[in-house]
Amino acid sequence: MVALSDGGGIKQAMPRPTVGAGPVARLLAAGVAVWGPLGTTEPAQVNGHPALILRVDGEIDLVVTMRIDDGLITGIYSVRNPEKLTHLERETAVSL
Repeated sequence: MVALSDGGGIKQAMPRPTVGAGPVARLLAAGVAVWGPLGTTEPAQVNGHPALILRVDGEIDLVVTMRIDDGLITGIYSVRNPEKLTHLERETAVSL
């Protein structure tokens, strides 16, 4: 398992990948402690993957997506780069 983060040099993000289930679990636990009281989260689907969107003061601050292979989470990707998050507000759900 690996966790990656992208702040685009604009927002704070992890400086390097975190590898291994234990280190990633500790990272997520620390993140929940910090982010939990700051805003609201909502489940979503981003680029075909399950995701969580964190909003602070009603604005998207963080999107976390998960890669799942054979029923196991193999990657966690977080994006805080505001330039990459602007399209989420404009995205329209399409149903077939």
